[in-house]
Amino acid sequence: MAERVLFVSRILRLPLLDADGDVLGRIGDLVLGPPVRDAGPILLGLVAGVNRRRIFVAATRVAEIASSGARLRTQAVDLKAFRPRPAELLVTELLDRHTPAGEVVVDIGLTASTGPTRAWHVSVLAVGRAGALRRPKPSRMVSWKEVGELFDTGAVGREVEALRALHPSDRARAVTKLTPDRRSELAAALADEDLADMLEELPESEQVRIITELATTRAAHVLEEMEPDDAADLLAELTREHQSRLLAAMLPEEADPLRRLLVFDDHSAGGLMTPEPLVLPPEATVAEALARLRVEEVPAAIATSVFVVQPPTQTPTGPYLGMVTFQRLLREPPGELLGRVADGTPEPVAPDVAEIEVAAQLAAYDLLALPVCDEGGRLLGAVTVDDVLDRTLPANWRSR
Repeated sequence: MAERVLFVSRILRLPLLDADGDVLGRIGDLVLGPPVRDAGPILLGLVAGVNRRRIFVAATRVAEIASSGARLRTQAVDLKAFRPRPAELLVTELLDRHTPAGEVVVDIGLTASTGPTRAWHVSVLAVGRAGALRRPKPSRMVSWKEVGELFDTGAVGREVEALRALHPSDRARAVTKLTPDRRSELAAALADEDLADMLEELPESEQVRIITELATTRAAHVLEEMEPDDAADLLAELTREHQSRLLAAMLPEEADPLRRLLVFDDHSAGGLMTPEPLVLPPEATVAEALARLRVEEVPAAIATSVFVVQPPTQTPTGPYLGMVTFQRLLREPPGELLGRVADGTPEPVAPDVAEIEVAAQLAAYDLLALPVCDEGGRLLGAVTVDDVLDRTLPANWRSR
């Protein structure tokens, strides 16, 4: 099936809608980031006119774009005036620009990537010949690669593009070799998702330095893009006042799991765990579980296991029934129910169990993840082996 292409001419001037469908304003521009490898320039967000002010709405906060408008995941928007960052491009500045072949950009087509995040990238451009008296009409479509020069944002943009092509750990290692001022400049230029990935790989002292230099709203968006356990660890390093400010600026559904994690001691199972493991009810099939594990955006450490619980399946869940590893799923018939596969092992640990005991259990039973349950047997989260390694390795291991 052909990929759906969404042209910016269909988006500009559409209403900006909140989660209930109420009109907040009107879309006036789109913000693009640099391309990465074979993927075209990414859609970072929308610029909308709200209450006579131009504001920025991150693409991750947009639930859908349809003929009725761009609908947000929430009612709340940040009313701070929009200011473009280095390495960003505005769509309206690209329209009517001349290509190297002498044609004019008439429209820009975006294509959604697969997966739950559905990030939008520039895929094609509609180009035409300039007329003497009228606006050119599109005469053909070209790949964004044919006119890549149009998306050049200078030295900073090229450096951001090079960093985005690296694995997050390699990106963090490269950034730590830069001067503090240069690191701050690149942090300001990176998209929220890329900055979040990089922060997860940096030493905590460097995480704190970068996050405290960001405006509250930007810092909140970056925390929303981080894995919850990593975001909670970073928040734990900040003052209570700074924590409260950032949590208040986040979406409630993103902030609430972090508040639960911050209750636990940093060196306990509760402080180590992620509150968002893969959780399914006993009526789900092995095929459904494998489909969840295949999702590209699921971190590798999370994709090792599925936790089976009685509803609700959002943490804290209903009664915990057991864990099924990826290897076990591969041995079972696709139609088998998870309730028949889960046998109650491994035994869950309490959230106040010391991290060294968690590490010992993972090692003793050759586990890649361990469930964490409260006194009532409800699943609170899971500790994965990568989190334990992160705590047990020397503090400076990332910089080696």
